[in-house]
Amino acid sequence: MSPKLRDVAEHAGVSVRTVSNVVNGFRYVAPATRERVQASIDSLGYLPNLAARTLRRGRTGLVALVIPEIDSPYFAELAARTVRIAGARGLTVLIDQTDGDAEREKQLLHGKRSQLVDGVLFSPWAVAPAELAARTDTVPLVLLGEHDGTAGVNHVAIDNVAAAREATGHLLASGRRRVAAVGIQPESLNATARQRLAGYRAALAGSGLPADPELEVPVPRLHRADGHRAMLRLLDLPQPPDAVFCFTDELALGALRAAADRGVAVPDSLALVGFDDIEDGRYSVPSLTTVAPDKDRIAELALDRLTRRAGAAEPPRSIVAPHRLVVRGTS
Repeated sequence: MSPKLRDVAEHAGVSVRTVSNVVNGFRYVAPATRERVQASIDSLGYLPNLAARTLRRGRTGLVALVIPEIDSPYFAELAARTVRIAGARGLTVLIDQTDGDAEREKQLLHGKRSQLVDGVLFSPWAVAPAELAARTDTVPLVLLGEHDGTAGVNHVAIDNVAAAREATGHLLASGRRRVAAVGIQPESLNATARQRLAGYRAALAGSGLPADPELEVPVPRLHRADGHRAMLRLLDLPQPPDAVFCFTDELALGALRAAADRGVAVPDSLALVGFDDIEDGRYSVPSLTTVAPDKDRIAELALDRLTRRAGAAEPPRSIVAPHRLVVRGTS
């Protein structure tokens, strides 16, 4: 026979109500009590009756995290933090991948894949601002990352313009004057690349330097191979750059490899700054200078908006999460 709630209570020496509070993620339980109850749950193999909880609370305890690429290091790290923080709140995270496909993103936006969850954390790449504004699904939604036309939607992101300006300014402060930008995506509906380009240009202007179209390199994707090709293109210029700001760490790692392939010394002849602070960048040679979004805080803020059911209770908000520049060996 499967253990019941009262069996866990007797095993842990607490009331049934206390066990229920732990199972349902109630925050105001003493840590020692929570630990004792959890040990009893694990020892007895107790499994909550999810169907009953759903009927009683009107919620499933499930949250969807929808991202473009599960194998992207940034999104993988963000997903891991979201799962951990959600678990501490008694929530289970279902992860889905859209590949940046417009049709899949539209289906999710209008509720065709969200019937079983209490809320959706969504990082779209391909839906237009008009689609976001015309959303019909009533399941609470929080957008992750920078997007245009999101005044009516809860939204958590860092200040990409300020972060890009800081990263480019760091390169300029070290005496570099031909600073390139790798990661422009003119065809993308995601505003992140546009905002990072704006920050890059603002830093140049602040140092009295004009933007040079030759040094602004578009890429089809944001992967290592794209950064490698972009860096080779820059190194083939009659006047190659002496520094590069890459819009993601993956691009920067590809650029670092291209520099090594061409025998260009980093950071002596070429300085590099990436964006995202993925783990790989800490172990590259040299280790990668990068903009570090606070991924834990992004996950916390996004989950806060969902669990408060802000879509129904409060006006939607755009929340700015913190970031910092981490200076390492490539600059």
